[in-house]
Amino acid sequence: MSYFRYNGCDVFFKETGVGFPLVLLHGNSVSSKLFDGVVGLYAEHYKVILIDFLGHGQSDRLKEFAVDFWYDEAMQVIKLIEENNYGKVNLIGTSGGALAALNAALERGDLINKVIADSFEGEKALKAIVEYIPEERRESKAHEEGRGLWEYCHGDDWESIVDNDTEVCTKHYEAVRNFFHKDLSALNVPVMLTAGLEDDFAKIAGLDFSVLYPEMAGKITDSKVQLFPAGGHPAMLTNAEEFFDAAKIFFG
Repeated sequence: MSYFRYNGCDVFFKETGVGFPLVLLHGNSVSSKLFDGVVGLYAEHYKVILIDFLGHGQSDRLKEFAVDFWYDEAMQVIKLIEENNYGKVNLIGTSGGALAALNAALERGDLINKVIADSFEGEKALKAIVEYIPEERRESKAHEEGRGLWEYCHGDDWESIVDNDTEVCTKHYEAVRNFFHKDLSALNVPVMLTAGLEDDFAKIAGLDFSVLYPEMAGKITDSKVQLFPAGGHPAMLTNAEEFFDAAKIFFG
């Protein structure tokens, strides 16, 4: 197993496949094991790099997460790239990982070739989603499928990780709210925004990706939008084959 140091802690990462480096960034409350069902598709064409963000999966645990959560995860991505001398990489971030991917590109565009930001809610935390998360987590804990996913991603201490994540979503909304430290217009790398039009979280928040994503893309110099008519959250998994085909075309 491979690790790098970040703020005095060990962060787990794993490489598979050969080719141009592609870093996959998992979303909230899960780990890089989220990609187990699709990583084989990408590893046939790219050197895939998986990371467990600090406090998740096989990385060191934290008593609590940094309040500026998705910015801190972006700093971990930057450290990963620099420590391993990957040069420029492609990024795919899904759900919360999309926020980390865009933050990394905003802060260190010199390290990023292209970014796919999948299934995220926009530029600011939304009250409807923040209020929904605690109830959704309580319901998921009560069902074997939800508990099973979290235990698979983290191990026996999964509940403390999920609770940390629930807490930081509220703290971020109250204290920070903006997902990015810079405006999206500062992005100097090509970006593709992706989502499924049947995304459950979008419905909860009253989001219409067919309106929101073109508006965001309009702020980015080199951008495109790829929406999938079917599939839930996140699009990368629920539209796995179609998403992969779109990613190959975008990355060239």
